[in-house]
Amino acid sequence: MPRAREEMQVNVAGLRRNIKNLAHNYSDAQVKVREATSNDPWGPSSTLMAEIADLTYNVMAFTEIMQMIWKRLNDHGKNWRHVYKALVLMEYLIKTGSEKVAMQCKENIFAIHTLKDFQYMEEGKDQGLNVREKAKQLVNLLKDEERLKNERARALKAKQRFAQSASAFGSDGALDTPSSPTYPPLSNSEPAEWSGREAELARPLTAGEEELQLQLALAMSREEAEREERRRRSDDVRLQLAISQSQNDFQWVPPPPTVLSRSVVSTPKSIGQDY
Repeated sequence: MPRAREEMQVNVAGLRRNIKNLAHNYSDAQVKVREATSNDPWGPSSTLMAEIADLTYNVMAFTEIMQMIWKRLNDHGKNWRHVYKALVLMEYLIKTGSEKVAMQCKENIFAIHTLKDFQYMEEGKDQGLNVREKAKQLVNLLKDEERLKNERARALKAKQRFAQSASAFGSDGALDTPSSPTYPPLSNSEPAEWSGREAELARPLTAGEEELQLQLALAMSREEAEREERRRRSDDVRLQLAISQSQNDFQWVPPPPTVLSRSVVSTPKSIGQDY
């Protein structure tokens, strides 16, 4: 029962989020960020974060993405997941998105620094701890230029390897990037593809990089399992509807008895007599 109640709450929250997306006329990039930083009790999928990272190379999308992330970071209390997931997404974008992400985060590092004091208790558990630790990690990363440069280079190569394993390459071997008439083309100032040899050399050299690759692998596995579970439930629902409809269609209802009036009933005439 607790699991069923939790799933129902998640479905209601998702429906409410979709309604708000329509009401506020959020763009595709903003909707993706809201989805990645929702209050759902699981982390953002690697596929979704990769899509958002690619969109940061688009001028309009970059602005929309960062505005939504800063807005999420301003949440508090019971919406602590908004804050924590926004920090997780921000770290991913700093390492694999446009270099402008790191630049803007450095300019507004005080906003991240204040989250080192984030407090929220839920059912006796210090949920603010996750936010405080992630904020501390991000501040340290942004202040260390050399470390940021190295982690970004290797994270991009790691992302490329996972993109290859997920068959995200086009026929010419180049990494596919989202194309939408809503946004201008990708900037040519930053590379959008890596050679196969560089991708093969992208092996974890540090504990932090190994953790990032592990998180990506786990997220991809979890996403696939969740997608399969949703597909199975959808099939079950369709099957039940089909069975119900079939029962309604083939349920036999006896016809009402036919009543003949006296004027119709008459004595049969003898055989051979003309009518």
